[in-house]
Amino acid sequence: MMHIRIRRPTEDDKDRLVKFFKIVVVDTFIKEGIEEMVEDLEEEIESKKQYLENDLKSNGELRCFLIAEYEGCIVGTIEYGPASDLINSCTHGKYKNLYEIGTVFVRPDYQGQGIGNLLLNAMIQELQCKGIKEFCMDSGYSNAQKIWRKRFGEPEYFLENYWAEGQHHLIWKIKI
Repeated sequence: MMHIRIRRPTEDDKDRLVKFFKIVVVDTFIKEGIEEMVEDLEEEIESKKQYLENDLKSNGELRCFLIAEYEGCIVGTIEYGPASDLINSCTHGKYKNLYEIGTVFVRPDYQGQGIGNLLLNAMIQELQCKGIKEFCMDSGYSNAQKIWRKRFGEPEYFLENYWAEGQHHLIWKIKI
C-alpha cells in the first residue's frame, strides 16, 4: 500500500504545482475529447494557478489547498474557497454563502488508487473542524461526474448541454 502524505502547499511547491495542473488538465481534456479547446484548457490552468496564488498569499484564508505526495512527487490536489462565479450564476445565487470544494486533481498515472477519496475525506475533515456543515461541488467533465454521482448521488443542478451538445454541467450541494 502506498504511503500518501497530505499537507498544505508552500511557496516552494508553486512551480511543481503549476506543472502538475498542466499535466492533469491536458490529460483531462484529452480523455474528454475536447483537447482542441485550447483557450478553455489554458483558462482552466490559469484559474488553478490563481486559486493557488490566493491560497499562498492569504495563508489559506481566501482559498485553501491540500496536496497529496508520494515519495516526494505531487500526485493530487484539492482546494476549497467561496463558491465560484459559475456556481453562483447557475444556481441564481442560492449557493453564494457556501464553500466550494474543487481542483480535485490526481495525476493520471495515480488515478483509480483512492487518492482523490483520501484528499476529499481530508478536506471534509478540515471543513468540519471549521464548523462548516455543507459545501458544494461542480463539474463539467463526464469522468469526474461519474465519480461524484457514485459518491454523492444525483446533483442538485443538471445543466443539460451547458458546454456543448452532450456536455453537461452538474452541481452538488453536500451536507457533512
